[in-house]
Amino acid sequence: MSTSADDSVVTDTLGRRTGPRRLHTLEEKRRIVEETHVKGASVSSVARRHEVNPNQVFAWRQLYRQGLLDSKAATEKTEMLPVRVSTPTVLPIKPVAQAGKVSPPERTSKLIEIKLANGHSVVLRGRVDAKTLSRVLAMLVRR
Repeated sequence: MSTSADDSVVTDTLGRRTGPRRLHTLEEKRRIVEETHVKGASVSSVARRHEVNPNQVFAWRQLYRQGLLDSKAATEKTEMLPVRVSTPTVLPIKPVAQAGKVSPPERTSKLIEIKLANGHSVVLRGRVDAKTLSRVLAMLVRR
């Protein structure tokens, strides 16, 4: 694919393309993907040759494997399933305690400060996961 002076790519200050996107037909996509299957070809070089981002070619390769770049598959009628929309269920904010079970009391401490022997300190606010805290402390003590 060659570009003329009128086909110049417009980019922003970060080098990102801002102009209109080029639309590729199924045949073009399939042909580009099939070029990547040739022995010795790399996705990057094929993409560069066609002025396409390699990530886009990888996405097309996935569609190709799924059979979605076949023109017959694209023209087949897709059957829609019936859907019924109903009023959403409102869930309680706090779970209701199960019968016979007493839920544990909530922690009232809002701040934990741990002063280490090396002079550093760790300040925790809000709910603290005991397992995570013990792992963090073990790592700090090793230092």
